[in-house]
Amino acid sequence: MSDFHVIPGAVINDILQAHLPSMVARIEHVYLQHHDGQTINPDSYFLRFPQQPADRIIALPAALEGPDAVAGIKWISSFPGNVAQQKPRASAVVILNDRQTGYPYACLEGAQISAVRTAASAVSGAYWLNRQSRKAGSVGFIGAGVIARNIARMLAVEGWEIGHAVVHDFDAPSARALSDYVEHADLCTARLGTLDEALAADVVIFATTAGEPYVKPPIAFRAGQVVLNISLRDIAPQLLLEADNVCDDVEHCMKANTSPHLTEQLSGNRSFMNGTLAGLIRGEFRLDDSKAAIFSPFGLGVLDLALSKFIVDTALSESKAVAIESFFGETLRWS
Repeated sequence: MSDFHVIPGAVINDILQAHLPSMVARIEHVYLQHHDGQTINPDSYFLRFPQQPADRIIALPAALEGPDAVAGIKWISSFPGNVAQQKPRASAVVILNDRQTGYPYACLEGAQISAVRTAASAVSGAYWLNRQSRKAGSVGFIGAGVIARNIARMLAVEGWEIGHAVVHDFDAPSARALSDYVEHADLCTARLGTLDEALAADVVIFATTAGEPYVKPPIAFRAGQVVLNISLRDIAPQLLLEADNVCDDVEHCMKANTSPHLTEQLSGNRSFMNGTLAGLIRGEFRLDDSKAAIFSPFGLGVLDLALSKFIVDTALSESKAVAIESFFGETLRWS
């Protein structure tokens, strides 16, 4: 019987900080494993509250095959009202299960893991949609929360050369904080701007809590523009129909009224979707230089599990995991 360990948030933060330069490569590796059928990633399950329509808790079960085989689940809540209390919108735990016995063997604070894997996914998408270039004249951040901050940090870690950033958020203190962070991270100069100014950037990053599209015609993206649709519900389907579209998993994206899901409902098919990021990495399709390119990652639970397993293995090797004695009430069927 394996021991049960808890990996606290402070330990996770230390490990993530020490290994940030490897995160994009790690996430891309899992994307390719998923593309090759080496993962099990069923639908996410949404727990919603009729009296609190903005709030939800999501379960993301998944499993990874191969030498780093693991199973588990991420249980992540999104309560936008937390922001008004100066608390992060999202909180989460990850549980890992042994593939031989099914017994859970680790519990991790999951919000940091989720934020870093989201940022790594976004920055990977930006690189491949930007024709394998880490240069952009400008970047527009629409939404100035934890996810945007992590994406800005990952862009800096990956060595992006950006002329300037425009930050737009309804909450002025959050916008100023992200603008200051962008400059403090030595990514580029930054200023606050309007929605239109942020939308005019070469790379546009949506990281909001929007529940339905507000970026609609006559707004249009221009040829060669890279759009990271991280919050998934900001962009009207008409704009997706005029662009190249890349996601992490086509089936997963077509649900929960995401922009791709709304586009499928409007058009009656999925032909607007060019393919997955893994397919783009593998060279299975090309992007059209006459169109904008939009990356809409729904978020795969297997990414969280792979990163969580790496953190647990590292914490155990460095004696930073907290063992919970007698966690299992019974360890024998008959005693």
